[in-house]
Amino acid sequence: MSRVRAVLEARETSTTDEFLSLIANPFNSELQQDALLVSLATSLGVTVAIALLFCFIRPYNTVVYAPKLKHADAKHAPPVLGKGPFAWIKPVWKTTEEELIEKIGFDATLFLRFTRMCRNMFIVLTIIGCAIIIPVNVVGGKQTADAFSSQISTIYRLTPQYMFGAPFWGFVAIGYCLTAIVCPFLWWNYRAVARLRRKYFDSPEYQNSLHSRTILVTDIPQSLRNDDGVISLVDSVKATSSLPRTTIARNVKEIPEKLEEHEKAVRQLEKVLAKYLVDPDRLPATRPLCKPSKKDKSHPPNQKVDAIEYLTNRIESLEGEIRMQRESVDNRNPMSYGFASYKTIDEAHVLAHAAKGKKPKGARLRLSPKPSDLLWKNLGMGPSLRRYRRIINNLWVALLTIAWIVPNALIAVFLTDLSKLGRVWPAFQTELEAHQNGWAAVQGVAAPALTSLFYFFLPTIFRRLSARAGDVSKTSRERHVIHKLYAFFVFNNLIVFSFFSSVWGLVTFLINKRKKEHMSWSQALDEAEPLRKIMDTFSTVSPFWVNWLLQRNLGAAIDLSQIVNLAWGSLLRKFTHPTPRELIESTAPPPFDYASYYNYFLFYTTVALCFAAFQPIVLPVTCLYFTIDFVLKKYLLMYVFVTKTESGGQYWRILFNRFIFALLLANVFIALMVAAKAGETLVWQMLPAMAPLPFLIIGFKFYCHWAFDDQIYWYSKGNKKDKESAGLPDKPSRDRDRVAVRFGHPALYRKLMKPMVHEKARHMLTQIYGGRLNSDINDTNIGGYSDSMTMNRMSAGRPGKLSDHHPFELVKESQLDFEHFKDRAEFAQEHGGEGEMYGRPTDMIRPDTPGRLYSGDSSATHSRNVSVNSHMSDKTHTPERVLTPGEEQGTTYPAGYHVTPALRGASPGPGKRGAWEQVGLHAGRSTTTLNSQYSESYEALRGAAPMGTAEPHTAGSGQGRSSPYQTLDHEGGYDYFRGRHR
Repeated sequence: MSRVRAVLEARETSTTDEFLSLIANPFNSELQQDALLVSLATSLGVTVAIALLFCFIRPYNTVVYAPKLKHADAKHAPPVLGKGPFAWIKPVWKTTEEELIEKIGFDATLFLRFTRMCRNMFIVLTIIGCAIIIPVNVVGGKQTADAFSSQISTIYRLTPQYMFGAPFWGFVAIGYCLTAIVCPFLWWNYRAVARLRRKYFDSPEYQNSLHSRTILVTDIPQSLRNDDGVISLVDSVKATSSLPRTTIARNVKEIPEKLEEHEKAVRQLEKVLAKYLVDPDRLPATRPLCKPSKKDKSHPPNQKVDAIEYLTNRIESLEGEIRMQRESVDNRNPMSYGFASYKTIDEAHVLAHAAKGKKPKGARLRLSPKPSDLLWKNLGMGPSLRRYRRIINNLWVALLTIAWIVPNALIAVFLTDLSKLGRVWPAFQTELEAHQNGWAAVQGVAAPALTSLFYFFLPTIFRRLSARAGDVSKTSRERHVIHKLYAFFVFNNLIVFSFFSSVWGLVTFLINKRKKEHMSWSQALDEAEPLRKIMDTFSTVSPFWVNWLLQRNLGAAIDLSQIVNLAWGSLLRKFTHPTPRELIESTAPPPFDYASYYNYFLFYTTVALCFAAFQPIVLPVTCLYFTIDFVLKKYLLMYVFVTKTESGGQYWRILFNRFIFALLLANVFIALMVAAKAGETLVWQMLPAMAPLPFLIIGFKFYCHWAFDDQIYWYSKGNKKDKESAGLPDKPSRDRDRVAVRFGHPALYRKLMKPMVHEKARHMLTQIYGGRLNSDINDTNIGGYSDSMTMNRMSAGRPGKLSDHHPFELVKESQLDFEHFKDRAEFAQEHGGEGEMYGRPTDMIRPDTPGRLYSGDSSATHSRNVSVNSHMSDKTHTPERVLTPGEEQGTTYPAGYHVTPALRGASPGPGKRGAWEQVGLHAGRSTTTLNSQYSESYEALRGAAPMGTAEPHTAGSGQGRSSPYQTLDHEGGYDYFRGRHR
């Protein structure tokens, strides 16, 4: 037994030593140079192949490769592309930055400017940096390298691994060289961003928007939660010449949650019906079943029920609850936040600037984001709760960052080479030898798949954590996501990954010294020279980062290929039972994930700057990446991607600060290398020579802050000349503001979704519901429940008007395209900032001339292709319109919202514009045309519904062309201004 035990202990000791050896040196230095050449050939070859394939496929698949050409309005549409394979290159090359701001927005243009800055910066770094670094490393380490071994590969001769003493003065020069190149590029672009922001402030869109002159007031004390209280708060900071229009928010309680439940139930019913009615003439023998919602207490939780019946009843029940709660919302307590809108932009910005760092009576004042940018759920969060959640949020992020260290290290060591796992796990080695081909495939997929899967979900995790922590806008949430992602990547993927083998190598050395030579820990540590050993390992690991950056070019090519979107449409139809809504959404332009792309770009830059002195090849490789990606991303942003929520370029500061951090970190790494290998005599001369660098970099940061930030964040002109140049009236009427409407909680006005059903299943709906549906109301919508099969349901609240209650919306095959539904908020808000790209500005004031929203373009209407013929190419279908508070054609309000004369003065009513005039203008027709075509109807309906809104029927209306629209049921608004405040 003792002999067996000795054998097992020896084997265990051998396995442990092997594990420590692998952990200490996970990189096979003999293969690094060959791997680099293979990576370069693979990266360039595959990138070129994908780009050529894209050139020949693009002209025949514009739905995937140029959706914005089809959907964007005239102002935002990119240049038309020819059918030639390389026809896309010229428009992309010739489109200027000024044109890009108008076509794709400020955020997308800033992204391209940032990418171009990185490209130009690394071109200069490649030329100047390599001219200094390569001679310093090669010449300084040649003697030692030749004495050590004549077989050392070129890639390691380029590192400072074999360099000692005086040549490290070159590293001091490299630190100053990096700083002298990076800082001017940052300054130049900081100044350019400030200039672009001034143009943005003077643009007609910003000048005519309501949010630009609106203050968001949060943390309002209980005693001041009314309109007068908001005025007193803003006046206590700085009194202005004009009295602001204010509104205090109302508590919407559980309405947002009910809306989420309603949307979930609608989508679930659509999926059930899509699968059940895949062949309407051959229905399955059994009806689908489902479990009731956990929030629905009317059914046992685990008992399965008829899915169609249950979900239909659930939707109707939720609609009733939402309507009832909307009607009573005005009777509920006010919230701790509100809005104050000023007459001019200058007044609002001056007050917001004066409120910096101040909290009058505990309240906080700031410029309001766009209504579509607000995270309404967080606006009412108190300061103590917000502070607590931020602490918990940071703890979760720190825990996740630390927890990923071990899996990240094990993936890097073992999954990238399964033979190493076999060396410490004999049973697996046997399996590995028996099935080499299979495990080779696993090795090629496992590590990238696990890492990519984790990083795919990581932005979503950080996004939810940031939203829960109390961010008040989507833009601020995205900035915090960039911050967290960058910190996670730098710590785990750069510092920990790069130092991991160094630290374990040191630990292994100390263990062996104590075991074999019986040294004390202090003696072993003195002999190990830990700092030198760690920095030498930095040189060993540097080729890995060159290979890694080369592989990033494949990511840029894959983005261009849009392989996922290209395959998804076909897979969706062939292998699933998609709902009409899913098919429509699959044809929409995808939103651009700024947080993820900015994080990757910042991380690439940080890696390149930190390893520039250790492996100069990293500079031209990074330059190659940004050169390729700038062209590809410019095409994608011009023709494919849309900005989901436009921030007006508010990402610049966080990008600048991350660049400053990367430059500081690069100089720290250089200083560590100098301290490790320059020698005791020279190190105290070299380090003081580098000491001014951190102070110069930090001083540069504060200089840019003082020189440019006021221009970037505050509108300080606001004189008469500026207004005239922007095409504004001198004294815009405050009656047009409607602050309470445009900054009202979306839960109070959002149109309830209706289940979408394919037109081919029309004749089966009555059978499915046992004949309880009135399918004869019209030829587009299945009507409400009724005993009468021949009469239309009339609205109870609007005598003479048709009811808006239709359980389903039928969509024909020819209309399963985003083009027909891009004006509806339920689709557009996820694919282009609630429709602003498609001609639906949500935050514009109304000019004095009635008839359209003012967008600064005298020829602009609501959309590029908004004529009746273009939107109604199928004579039986008019896509349903969803109106938001930003639309001037009328607004849907809860019945409990009371309208004061101050609000009605800005709303279509008797003596102003009638419903038919609104409808015509909304469809792109002139008032003259509409009056001539519908003169009789117009006169008859002129005063019928003062706060009504024009809304088209849904698919296939059979009501006749003379009455293609119906008005919504509710009217009203906040009773927020007393007569003396008008």
